[in-house]
Amino acid sequence: MGNLLCLVQVDQSTVAIKETFGKFDEILDPGCHFLPWFLGSQLAGHLSLRVQQLDVRCETKTKDNVFVNVVASIQYRALADKASDAFYKLSNTRSQIQAYVFDVIRASVPKLNLDDVFEQKNEIAKAVEDELGKAMSAYGYEIVQTLIVDIEPDEHVKRAMNEINAAARMRLAANEKAEAEKILQIKRAEGEAESKYLSGLGIARQRQAIVDGLRDSVLGFSENVPGTSAKDVMDMVLVTQYFDTMKEIGASSKSSAVFIPHGPGAIRDVATQIRSGLLQASAHQ
Repeated sequence: MGNLLCLVQVDQSTVAIKETFGKFDEILDPGCHFLPWFLGSQLAGHLSLRVQQLDVRCETKTKDNVFVNVVASIQYRALADKASDAFYKLSNTRSQIQAYVFDVIRASVPKLNLDDVFEQKNEIAKAVEDELGKAMSAYGYEIVQTLIVDIEPDEHVKRAMNEINAAARMRLAANEKAEAEKILQIKRAEGEAESKYLSGLGIARQRQAIVDGLRDSVLGFSENVPGTSAKDVMDMVLVTQYFDTMKEIGASSKSSAVFIPHGPGAIRDVATQIRSGLLQASAHQ
């Protein structure tokens, strides 16, 4: 019906190309237009003004001879005031954009090592966008944005990179573990040293108390019992302690066999040795 009435409709975000007897006439904006076909007017086609996206996968080689697949996402649109250029100058817009992307990526990536490619992907995207912007503006297109969305090395290289990363992390973990064990051993040694120091103080105080108690007992017994000397009292005390010790050893259920000399002479030797040790201890106080 529209063709019979010479009316055409142009949708929103779209422009139509009007020709008269095969020659470009004008750009038709969205809306309803009178198109007298009997006077040679016709629609050559429509052109979308919406933003379109093209994903380009490009394989190239880095400076350190690693093959990578770089995926670039190009967002572009036709300009309304240059719709005739966009419609007539390019037969395949997507192929043209893809060719420029290949050219820029394959000129930029081989200058960089693999690690630098990952770090400088924004610079690569900017270079692609600048080159495309200058080239496509002559054809009535605007480059809205260019993104490097993926950088994928060869599978063997990726596996090697993961192994290097894992080894580095394991080395760091081993260093941290060794440092922790070192600190633990130092703290344990400090604790043992402190414990032995305090134990030594306790033993020294215990022995000092025993010496003081024996001295007081001997002096008190000598004063209260006439005719006894300090040596006699000391011998009696030591013999008493000797028998108390033998009693405790025999009464203990967990004690092992202990072989010591026993008899009057042995007791005298033990008493002499103990008295000599205690007197030496008192002399050093």
